[in-house]
Amino acid sequence: MNTPVDMLVEEHNVIERMLVILNKASDRLEGGEQVPAEFFLNAVDFIRHFADKCHHAKEEDVLFKLMGRRGVPTEGGPIGQMLTEHSYARQYTSRLEIAAKHYEQGNQAAKEDIIENARAYAQLLSSHIFKENNILYPMAGQVFSDQDHEYLLQEFERVESEISGEGQHEKYHHLVEEMEAHLGMVTAEHSHHHHHHPHLV
Repeated sequence: MNTPVDMLVEEHNVIERMLVILNKASDRLEGGEQVPAEFFLNAVDFIRHFADKCHHAKEEDVLFKLMGRRGVPTEGGPIGQMLTEHSYARQYTSRLEIAAKHYEQGNQAAKEDIIENARAYAQLLSSHIFKENNILYPMAGQVFSDQDHEYLLQEFERVESEISGEGQHEKYHHLVEEMEAHLGMVTAEHSHHHHHHPHLV
C-alpha cells in the first residue's frame, strides 16, 4: 500500500464490507428476524464519517480537483458521474437514518424503508466503487507525476487529521468487525489475522 490511490482502494475494501453487512441485515429484517434499529444507525454513522467525510472528501476535495488541473474534465464525464453518485449516496443515507429512527420509535412500517434504502445504497456504492477502481483511478494513474503522488499523500494525511482525527480508521474498522460478528459473518481469515497480530484487535 504505497500510492495514494492504493489508500483509496483500501478504503473501498472496508466500505464494501459494510455493503455486504447492509444487504445481510436487510435480508434478515425482510425474513422477519429482529435487527435492532441501532445496527442501522451504526451503519449510518460509518457511512457519514468513514465513507463520506473521510473517503469521499479525499476524492472530491483532493483527487478530482488535481485530475481537473491535469486536464481531466470535472464537469460531466466520469468525474461528474462520480460526484452525482456521491450525492445520491448521501440521499439514501439520510433516508436510511430517518427510517431507522422511526423504527427505533416502534414504527414497524419503517422496516420497509430501511430495507429499500439500505439496499439502494449498497447497490449504488457497489457499482460506484467498481467504476472508480477500474476506470477513474487508472485514469488518475496516467495523468499524475511522482510529485502529484507526493502532494496527494500529504493532502490525504491532512484530510484525515482535519476531518476524522487520529484513531478514526481503527474505530470504523472495528465497528465493521463488530457488525460482521453480530451477523455471524466472522470468517476464518479474520480470526486468523487477529491471532497473529494481537495489536490489531
